[in-house]
Order: sequence, then C-alpha cells, then structure tokens
Amino acid sequence: MKKISTLFTGGILSLVALALFAFKLSDKAPVSKVDSQKAFAQTVITLDGEDKMLRELAGDKGTLVVFSCNTCPFVLAWEGRYNALNEVCKENGVNMVLVNSNEAFRAKEDSHENMKKHAEKEGYTMPYVMDQNHAIADLLGAKTTPHVFLCNNNFEVVYEGAIDDNHKNAAEVQHTYAADAVKALAAGKEVSVAESKALGCSIKRVNK
Repeated sequence: MKKISTLFTGGILSLVALALFAFKLSDKAPVSKVDSQKAFAQTVITLDGEDKMLRELAGDKGTLVVFSCNTCPFVLAWEGRYNALNEVCKENGVNMVLVNSNEAFRAKEDSHENMKKHAEKEGYTMPYVMDQNHAIADLLGAKTTPHVFLCNNNFEVVYEGAIDDNHKNAAEVQHTYAADAVKALAAGKEVSVAESKALGCSIKRVNK
C-alpha cells in the first residue's frame, strides 16, 4: 500500500511539474483582437520617410509581421530566408512587413538611416518600417528579433513565434512554421501550429 501511495504521489508531482513547464513555455496570454487591431492602426515610418498606418501595408488575405532589426545575430542568421518567405506570402495574398521596434537603439544601430542601408545591403523585397516608441511591439507582445505574427484580414493573430525550427542551418529545417501558416490561412484552413517559441535578441525598449 505504501508503495502504491508513493507511486501515486510521484505521478501527481510529475504532472504538476509538466504543467508548470507548459505554463513557462506559454507564459504570454494570446493577443486580443482589440490589441491586434490597435496595432494595425499605429503609424510607422517607411524607409522613404513616409508616415503610414500599418494597416495600409496589409494584404488582402493577411499580413505577416516580422519584428526585425539590423544587428541581432538571430536576425542575421534568418534574414537570408526573408525574401523566399516573402515570395510565399505574395503567392498567397499575404503581405510581409519587417518592423523595427528597437527604440533604445535609434541613435545607434537601428537608426532610420541604418535601416535603409541594411535593407539595401540585404536586398529586402518587403517593406521595412520603423515602429515609433515600440507601440506595435507592445500591443502584439513581441519579445524578440525576429518574432513573427501572422494576422488574418480582420487583424487577428493566427500564428506567432519563429520563422522555422532551425536558425543555424536552413538546409536542416524540418518545420517551416511561418510559411505553413501563411498557406493554411490563404486556403481558409486552420493553422495547425498556431504558436512556436520565438528565439532572438530582446527588443530594445525605452522606459516610459
């Protein structure tokens, strides 16, 4: 009887540990529709210096928002796949937008001028815009560069997380999370993997 009780107790503790682990993996509440709609109502600055609402850059079927920057090693590892991902988006009626929210680095690496230089150097085929005072990042709860949010044409988040499962080696990618989500959204299907772990450098916010 004592052995059974011990096994039972151990099983309960294991379940509790798993629950806590799962909680840590999903420690951020889902983005509310109100916040995501507010995010698309925010003004961004384009590389040409124009002020536009983010929703002006939205696609017919949705928008893939990628929080990015100029120097983060994770961005540098992944950005060689940006243009290919943009092609998938274009083929499926989704617009891809790179958003730089590193407000604390505006006088340094992530200035508007450096954004223009970086976009030209990398040959970006999608808009790269400045998020003033990280308003969009705050509303969507973005944490890292890169951090991906796929929104439908009602500005609701249907996928968030990483671009794929291997930033180190594109040839060894097994799960193309963002591209798969874009294709599912365009086909009117439920996104099978709605969330993955976003890896990257922290977004450089300023104290408000």
